[in-house]
Amino acid sequence: MVNLDKYSSIFIANWKLNGNSSFLKDYYEKLKVNSNNCTIICSPSIYLKSLKGNNENLFCGAQDVSSFKEGAYTGELSASMLKDNNIDFCLVGHSERRQHFAETNDKVNTKSSNLIKENIIPVICIGETLEQKEKNLTEEILTSQIKDSVPNLANHQNALIAYEPVWAIGTGLTPTLDEINQAHELIKNFDQKFIDFKVLYGGSVKSSNSKEITNLSHVDGCLIGGASLKVDEFNTIIS
Repeated sequence: MVNLDKYSSIFIANWKLNGNSSFLKDYYEKLKVNSNNCTIICSPSIYLKSLKGNNENLFCGAQDVSSFKEGAYTGELSASMLKDNNIDFCLVGHSERRQHFAETNDKVNTKSSNLIKENIIPVICIGETLEQKEKNLTEEILTSQIKDSVPNLANHQNALIAYEPVWAIGTGLTPTLDEINQAHELIKNFDQKFIDFKVLYGGSVKSSNSKEITNLSHVDGCLIGGASLKVDEFNTIIS
């Protein structure tokens, strides 16, 4: 399992439902990783075998995993299958999975447990909707998601948490720096075990705001969506 403690910051590219073979070739030719940081590329599952890592500061990641270990579940990929394909990280509970595929906290918990048992680090995504934010429910929603989504066997060495306010994903909207830092502080102070967890921020991260976000005291890196598809911009973010 990757030693998370050795990195000052962690950056994850989530390509979502984008990319093709020529895109991958061009991307890796231009990608410039920072030796002090951990950089993870999460591609659609069909391209997992084409991802490149160096086991030092560049790693391969998946965007999802099955909650089942094996069996008659057509189209699913298990945690052990991801491990067979040299995957070291996997997103779980991304807001788009929760929204479009009815992914529950319990399912996120099961998926995360399966990944950890295969020595794959789950990136457990949590965050509130705009409606929940406007009703001042952010703390309640995050608390519930942490409590129910993070498995008991998770710790700061085998799991990551990503705070991604749903209302900021792909909208161009971003919480204030104080709001981001406060949310991350809430997560780390939820329970004694979370104090040392690395918590990443995701939600309309781009080169123009990534530096001030990662400089926040409680932020340990970023989960980047649309901006990660532009390799030059992603290079600027991870530098």
